[in-house]
Amino acid sequence: MVTAPLVEACCDSIATARAAVAAGAGRVELCGPGDGGTSPSLGLLARCRDAITVPLHVMIRPHVRDFLYDEEELDVMGGDIVAAKSVGADGVVIGPLRPDGTIHREQLRELVALARPLRVTFHRAFDRTPDQRTALETLIEAGVDLVLTSGGAPTALAGASTLAALQAQAGDRLTVLAGGGIRGDSIRALLDRAPLREVHARATDPAIIRDLLTRLHTESS
Repeated sequence: MVTAPLVEACCDSIATARAAVAAGAGRVELCGPGDGGTSPSLGLLARCRDAITVPLHVMIRPHVRDFLYDEEELDVMGGDIVAAKSVGADGVVIGPLRPDGTIHREQLRELVALARPLRVTFHRAFDRTPDQRTALETLIEAGVDLVLTSGGAPTALAGASTLAALQAQAGDRLTVLAGGGIRGDSIRALLDRAPLREVHARATDPAIIRDLLTRLHTESS
């Protein structure tokens, strides 16, 4: 029997989080409402934590302009991390870059240190980096636990070979969390090309997660 990967559902409301967990999602990434993926409000975060029992990771992103943060914005992110810890979140999702697209090491280390003992995911800002192999080592050095990426391609399926190479490079030091257009009709082709432990799918439409998990469970049994 093939072991199905853990499915992380990207949710922006209590309703979508509940639906994703009911469908079998193993973890929820919670963002604020709307497109772009910003930090959720404390009220939404606290209520969602009460509503679901699976691990909850929280997006920490004060704006959607880019992935560049000044000192005041970094302070806001720090406050959001403290708030996430205070209501029992299991992880945070961050992604500071420099203007040249490389990872901002100093900001990353500061945020990771503040987040501990929570798990830390580096989000798809990773796909903006000019050299993913080097960027991966930077994340590992900083203590990041997961990286959400499509392998730099428009979709995870298109970037499957790169995803496989990144996970092989990371080994047990970090988990590659594949994301980008993952759906029920493409998940088997993705897993055939890349031996992934975890995948990420947008769950603002609960039908996406239901179909994805139904196909995974059917094909893994």
